[in-house]
Amino acid sequence: MATRMGKSGKPLMRYSTLDMAKDCIELLDHLGWTSNRQLHIAGVSMGGMIAQELAYLIPDRLASLSLLSTAAAIENTTSFVEHMKARVRMFMPKSLDRSVSDSAAVLFSEAWLAHEDDAVLPTASTPNVELPPSGAYGRFPTNYERFAAQEIMKRLNVEEFQRKGFLLQAIAAGWHHKTKEQLEEIGDRVGRERIMVMHGTKDSIISVPHGRKLIEMLQPGVGLIKEGIGHVFMLEETKWFHEQMEALIAKTEGLGK
Repeated sequence: MATRMGKSGKPLMRYSTLDMAKDCIELLDHLGWTSNRQLHIAGVSMGGMIAQELAYLIPDRLASLSLLSTAAAIENTTSFVEHMKARVRMFMPKSLDRSVSDSAAVLFSEAWLAHEDDAVLPTASTPNVELPPSGAYGRFPTNYERFAAQEIMKRLNVEEFQRKGFLLQAIAAGWHHKTKEQLEEIGDRVGRERIMVMHGTKDSIISVPHGRKLIEMLQPGVGLIKEGIGHVFMLEETKWFHEQMEALIAKTEGLGK
Protein backbone atom coordinates (compact mmCIF):
# COMPACT_ATOMS: atom_id res chain seq x y z
CA MET A 1 0.00 0.00 0.00
CA ALA A 2 1.51 3.32 -1.04
CA THR A 3 1.98 5.62 1.94
CA ARG A 4 4.35 8.38 2.96
CA MET A 5 5.63 6.93 6.24
CA GLY A 6 7.82 4.11 7.43
CA LYS A 7 9.29 1.48 5.14
CA SER A 8 6.28 1.23 2.83
CA GLY A 9 6.49 2.30 -0.80
CA LYS A 10 6.69 5.96 -1.82
CA PRO A 11 6.23 5.85 -5.60
CA LEU A 12 6.90 9.09 -7.48
CA MET A 13 3.68 8.94 -9.46
CA ARG A 14 0.09 9.97 -9.13
CA TYR A 15 -2.07 7.47 -7.29
CA SER A 16 -5.60 7.55 -5.92
CA THR A 17 -7.56 6.36 -2.92
CA LEU A 18 -8.96 3.66 -5.22
CA ASP A 19 -5.42 2.46 -6.02
CA MET A 20 -4.63 2.25 -2.31
CA ALA A 21 -7.85 0.33 -1.64
CA LYS A 22 -6.86 -2.19 -4.32
CA ASP A 23 -3.44 -2.54 -2.64
CA CYS A 24 -5.24 -3.23 0.62
CA ILE A 25 -7.40 -5.92 -0.98
CA GLU A 26 -4.29 -7.62 -2.34
CA LEU A 27 -2.89 -7.73 1.19
CA LEU A 28 -6.17 -9.06 2.62
CA ASP A 29 -6.29 -11.77 -0.04
CA HIS A 30 -2.67 -12.71 0.69
CA LEU A 31 -3.53 -13.09 4.38
CA GLY A 32 -6.51 -15.28 3.53
CA TRP A 33 -9.03 -12.87 5.02
CA THR A 34 -11.60 -13.48 2.31
CA SER A 35 -14.74 -14.69 4.12
CA ASN A 36 -18.03 -12.83 4.15
CA ARG A 37 -18.45 -10.39 7.04
CA GLN A 38 -14.92 -11.03 8.32
CA LEU A 39 -13.42 -7.53 8.23
CA HIS A 40 -13.87 -4.68 10.69
CA ILE A 41 -12.64 -1.67 8.70
CA ALA A 42 -11.92 1.67 10.36
CA GLY A 43 -10.39 4.57 8.45
CA VAL A 44 -9.30 8.01 9.65
CA SER A 45 -9.06 11.04 7.33
CA MET A 46 -7.61 9.79 4.01
CA GLY A 47 -7.83 6.30 5.52
CA GLY A 48 -11.58 6.86 5.69
CA MET A 49 -11.58 7.68 1.98
CA ILE A 50 -9.69 4.46 1.26
CA ALA A 51 -12.21 2.63 3.47
CA GLN A 52 -15.06 3.99 1.33
CA GLU A 53 -13.39 2.62 -1.80
CA LEU A 54 -12.83 -0.70 -0.03
CA ALA A 55 -16.49 -0.89 0.99
CA TYR A 56 -17.56 -0.14 -2.57
CA LEU A 57 -15.32 -2.90 -3.99
CA ILE A 58 -15.85 -5.70 -1.42
CA PRO A 59 -18.99 -4.81 0.57
CA ASP A 60 -19.90 -8.41 1.45
CA ARG A 61 -16.57 -8.97 3.24
CA LEU A 62 -17.12 -6.13 5.71
CA ALA A 63 -18.50 -6.91 9.16
CA SER A 64 -18.36 -3.23 10.10
CA LEU A 65 -17.25 0.07 8.59
CA SER A 66 -16.14 3.08 10.66
CA LEU A 67 -15.48 6.34 8.82
CA LEU A 68 -13.68 8.81 11.09
CA SER A 69 -12.85 12.47 10.42
CA THR A 70 -13.30 11.92 6.69
CA ALA A 71 -15.32 13.01 3.67
CA ALA A 72 -16.96 11.72 0.52
CA ALA A 73 -15.15 14.54 -1.30
CA ILE A 74 -13.14 17.56 -0.17
CA GLU A 75 -15.12 20.76 -0.68
CA ASN A 76 -14.47 24.39 0.20
CA THR A 77 -16.56 25.12 3.31
CA THR A 78 -14.95 28.51 4.08
CA SER A 79 -14.40 31.71 2.11
CA PHE A 80 -12.19 31.57 -0.98
CA VAL A 81 -9.51 33.64 0.77
CA GLU A 82 -9.42 31.37 3.83
CA HIS A 83 -9.35 28.31 1.60
CA MET A 84 -6.34 29.62 -0.34
CA LYS A 85 -4.54 30.64 2.86
CA ALA A 86 -4.95 27.12 4.22
CA ARG A 87 -3.56 25.57 1.04
CA VAL A 88 -0.55 27.92 1.02
CA ARG A 89 0.18 27.15 4.70
CA MET A 90 0.05 23.43 3.99
CA PHE A 91 2.82 23.48 1.38
CA MET A 92 4.93 26.44 2.48
CA PRO A 93 8.48 25.48 3.63
CA LYS A 94 8.82 25.94 7.41
CA SER A 95 11.27 25.41 10.22
CA LEU A 96 10.94 22.17 12.18
CA ASP A 97 9.54 24.02 15.22
CA ARG A 98 6.95 25.82 13.11
CA SER A 99 5.97 22.63 11.27
CA VAL A 100 5.37 20.81 14.55
CA SER A 101 3.38 23.62 16.16
CA ASP A 102 1.28 24.16 13.02
CA SER A 103 0.55 20.42 12.76
CA ALA A 104 -0.56 20.30 16.38
CA ALA A 105 -2.86 23.28 15.89
CA VAL A 106 -4.76 21.70 12.99
CA LEU A 107 -4.85 18.13 14.30
CA PHE A 108 -6.04 18.71 17.87
CA SER A 109 -8.21 21.06 19.89
CA GLU A 110 -6.48 23.77 21.91
CA ALA A 111 -7.96 22.45 25.15
CA TRP A 112 -6.52 18.96 24.63
CA LEU A 113 -3.07 20.24 23.68
CA ALA A 114 -2.88 22.32 26.87
CA HIS A 115 -4.12 19.46 29.07
CA GLU A 116 -1.66 17.41 31.10
CA ASP A 117 -0.30 14.35 29.27
CA ASP A 118 -3.05 11.72 29.34
CA ALA A 119 -1.73 9.22 26.78
CA VAL A 120 -2.56 5.58 27.40
CA LEU A 121 0.91 4.08 27.94
CA PRO A 122 2.09 0.45 27.82
CA THR A 123 2.69 -1.27 31.16
CA ALA A 124 4.42 -4.46 32.31
CA SER A 125 1.21 -6.36 31.49
CA THR A 126 1.09 -5.13 27.87
CA PRO A 127 2.07 -7.96 25.47
CA ASN A 128 5.34 -7.65 23.50
CA VAL A 129 6.49 -4.43 25.18
CA GLU A 130 10.01 -3.71 26.36
CA LEU A 131 9.89 -1.17 29.17
CA PRO A 132 12.71 1.36 29.75
CA PRO A 133 15.26 0.72 32.54
CA SER A 134 13.15 2.74 34.98
CA GLY A 135 10.37 0.15 34.64
CA ALA A 136 7.76 2.56 33.30
CA TYR A 137 7.28 5.10 30.53
CA GLY A 138 7.49 8.70 31.72
CA ARG A 139 4.98 11.49 31.34
CA PHE A 140 5.32 14.81 29.54
CA PRO A 141 3.94 17.97 31.15
CA THR A 142 1.27 18.36 28.44
CA ASN A 143 -0.28 16.51 25.53
CA TYR A 144 1.34 19.03 23.19
CA GLU A 145 4.83 18.18 24.40
CA ARG A 146 4.26 14.45 23.88
CA PHE A 147 2.98 15.10 20.36
CA ALA A 148 5.91 17.43 19.63
CA ALA A 149 8.47 14.84 20.75
CA GLN A 150 6.87 12.13 18.59
CA GLU A 151 6.54 14.45 15.60
CA ILE A 152 10.17 15.62 15.81
CA MET A 153 11.40 12.02 15.94
CA LYS A 154 9.30 11.21 12.87
CA ARG A 155 10.42 14.23 10.86
CA LEU A 156 14.11 13.74 11.64
CA ASN A 157 13.93 10.31 9.98
CA VAL A 158 14.47 11.53 6.43
CA GLU A 159 14.36 8.04 4.92
CA GLU A 160 10.94 7.15 6.30
CA PHE A 161 9.31 10.60 6.25
CA GLN A 162 9.55 12.19 2.82
CA ARG A 163 7.87 15.34 1.56
CA LYS A 164 7.08 13.83 -1.84
CA GLY A 165 4.96 11.15 -0.19
CA PHE A 166 3.05 13.78 1.76
CA LEU A 167 2.37 15.79 -1.39
CA LEU A 168 1.21 12.78 -3.39
CA GLN A 169 -1.12 11.69 -0.61
CA ALA A 170 -2.56 15.21 -0.40
CA ILE A 171 -3.29 15.01 -4.13
CA ALA A 172 -4.92 11.58 -3.72
CA ALA A 173 -7.15 12.86 -0.91
CA GLY A 174 -8.02 15.99 -2.87
CA TRP A 175 -9.18 13.95 -5.87
CA HIS A 176 -11.22 11.46 -3.82
CA HIS A 177 -14.91 11.53 -4.72
CA LYS A 178 -17.84 9.32 -3.84
CA THR A 179 -21.27 10.32 -5.15
CA LYS A 180 -24.52 10.13 -3.20
CA GLU A 181 -25.52 7.17 -5.36
CA GLN A 182 -22.27 5.33 -4.62
CA LEU A 183 -22.64 5.98 -0.89
CA GLU A 184 -26.22 4.71 -1.01
CA GLU A 185 -24.94 1.55 -2.67
CA ILE A 186 -22.32 1.13 0.07
CA GLY A 187 -25.07 1.52 2.67
CA ASP A 188 -27.32 -0.99 0.93
CA ARG A 189 -24.64 -3.64 0.37
CA VAL A 190 -22.59 -3.33 3.57
CA GLY A 191 -25.71 -2.73 5.66
CA ARG A 192 -26.33 0.58 7.37
CA GLU A 193 -26.55 -1.07 10.78
CA ARG A 194 -22.89 -2.03 10.28
CA ILE A 195 -21.69 1.52 9.52
CA MET A 196 -20.56 4.32 11.84
CA VAL A 197 -19.51 7.87 10.91
CA MET A 198 -17.82 10.10 13.50
CA HIS A 199 -16.60 13.71 13.24
CA GLY A 200 -15.51 16.48 15.61
CA THR A 201 -16.78 20.05 15.48
CA LYS A 202 -13.24 21.42 15.94
CA ASP A 203 -11.76 19.51 12.99
CA SER A 204 -9.44 21.91 11.15
CA ILE A 205 -8.28 19.42 8.48
CA ILE A 206 -11.63 18.14 7.18
CA SER A 207 -14.24 20.56 8.49
CA VAL A 208 -17.37 19.33 10.22
CA PRO A 209 -19.73 20.12 7.27
CA HIS A 210 -17.99 17.23 5.45
CA GLY A 211 -18.91 14.86 8.28
CA ARG A 212 -22.50 16.07 8.38
CA LYS A 213 -22.83 15.67 4.61
CA LEU A 214 -21.36 12.16 4.73
CA ILE A 215 -23.90 11.19 7.40
CA GLU A 216 -26.72 12.75 5.39
CA MET A 217 -25.81 10.89 2.18
CA LEU A 218 -24.81 7.54 3.71
CA GLN A 219 -27.44 7.35 6.49
CA PRO A 220 -25.28 5.11 8.72
CA GLY A 221 -26.63 3.18 11.68
CA VAL A 222 -24.51 5.41 13.91
CA GLY A 223 -23.71 9.01 12.98
CA LEU A 224 -21.94 11.06 15.64
CA ILE A 225 -20.92 14.72 15.54
CA LYS A 226 -19.09 15.40 18.81
CA GLU A 227 -18.67 18.91 20.16
CA GLY A 228 -15.26 20.35 20.92
CA ILE A 229 -12.95 17.68 19.49
CA GLY A 230 -10.50 17.93 16.61
CA HIS A 231 -9.34 15.84 13.65
CA VAL A 232 -7.55 13.20 15.73
CA PHE A 233 -10.28 12.76 18.33
CA MET A 234 -9.19 9.14 18.81
CA LEU A 235 -6.36 10.53 20.96
CA GLU A 236 -8.36 13.35 22.51
CA GLU A 237 -11.20 11.08 23.68
CA THR A 238 -9.54 7.65 23.73
CA LYS A 239 -11.86 5.98 26.25
CA TRP A 240 -15.02 7.29 24.59
CA PHE A 241 -13.74 6.34 21.14
CA HIS A 242 -12.88 2.80 22.25
CA GLU A 243 -16.35 2.42 23.76
CA GLN A 244 -17.98 3.40 20.45
CA MET A 245 -15.79 1.01 18.46
CA GLU A 246 -16.28 -1.89 20.87
CA ALA A 247 -20.05 -1.39 20.82
CA LEU A 248 -20.17 -1.41 17.00
CA ILE A 249 -17.98 -4.51 16.73
CA ALA A 250 -19.96 -6.40 19.38
CA LYS A 251 -23.24 -5.51 17.65
CA THR A 252 -22.09 -6.46 14.16
CA GLU A 253 -20.48 -9.71 15.29
CA GLY A 254 -23.96 -10.71 16.44
CA LEU A 255 -25.57 -9.96 13.08
CA GLY A 256 -24.17 -13.06 11.39
CA LYS A 257 -23.03 -13.31 7.77
